[in-house]
Amino acid sequence: MTVFVDAGKTHLPLSQAVRCGSWVFVSGQAAVHPETGEIVGGSLAEEMALSFQNLRTVLEATGASWKQIVKINCYLRRESDLAEYNQLYRTFFSHPYPVRTTTTGCLPAIILFEVDCVAYSPETDEGTQG
Repeated sequence: MTVFVDAGKTHLPLSQAVRCGSWVFVSGQAAVHPETGEIVGGSLAEEMALSFQNLRTVLEATGASWKQIVKINCYLRRESDLAEYNQLYRTFFSHPYPVRTTTTGCLPAIILFEVDCVAYSPETDEGTQG
C-alpha cells in the first residue's frame, strides 16, 4: 500500500512523504515554519534544528520514528560549514549512524541547510507500525 503524507503547509507540488509498505521516503525538509510555510533563516545550528524537527514531524505522520532512519541526505549551502555541520549532526544522531550523503554548494541563498531521508518502518498485519 502506498500512502502520501502532507504533514504541514507546503505550497509546492510534492508530497512531504510517501510510505511504500515498510519503506518511508521523506522529501527535503528545510527551516520552514510548520504553520505558515515561510522560510525561517538563521544560523546553521538554528536551521538544522528546525529542519530536523520538521523531518521528525513528517516521519511521525507516516507512523515511522527517528530511530528508523536508514539513509539521510544533507545539503549545505557552504562548504565552509562542514566542520560545524558534523559537530551539530552528532547532537541529532548517535552510533550506529544512518548511511549519509552530504552535498555542498547546492542550495539557494535563502537557506543554509536541507535534509531528506529514507526510513525502514515495518508494519504489522493490522497496518500499524511494528
